Amino acid sequence: MIPLKLFWEFLKIGAFTFGGGYAMLPLIQEAVLRNGWLTETQLVDFVAVSESTPGPFAINISTYTGVRTAGIMGALAATLGVVLPSFLIILLISGCYKKFQNSRLVKGAMQGLKPAVVALIAAALLSVGENIFRFEDILGKENIVSAVILLIGGFLCYKKVHPIAIIGVSAAAGVLSAAIGV
Repeated sequence: MIPLKLFWEFLKIGAFTFGGGYAMLPLIQEAVLRNGWLTETQLVDFVAVSESTPGPFAINISTYTGVRTAGIMGALAATLGVVLPSFLIILLISGCYKKFQNSRLVKGAMQGLKPAVVALIAAALLSVGENIFRFEDILGKENIVSAVILLIGGFLCYKKVHPIAIIGVSAAAGVLSAAIGV
């Protein structure tokens, strides 16, 4: 029964989210917390793992959620649920693409979706960030270290450093902060 519920929830997430995995994060967060599949801490950990493993973010997070909740069947159900809508939509669109590629309405719809996607990603960042950086302890030394790491990460992204290098630097900074007890 749980694999069917996983499939249904991730099917809805996959069908009604535009902009990729990060835009799905608020919906994933709401679904997994509402159903009790993950705690907030587990979700933050799964986001970090999904971010740093190969493959699309949405597939990784749905697979991890599914396997944690209902084993292999849960992983298959959640992954199929999140992928199926995109697969079917692309299959339909690819047949009509030539006919509508220059349509003002289609171009307008895509332009209108861009700000919504950015807002969804920003909402996910704030939501996950709130769990990582405990704002009630803003002056604690662990938050100062986290803020410095975030600042360095932002600078590396701005300078167009390869994502693997950013992940490596972030992992090294985390190991260093754990080693010195911060």
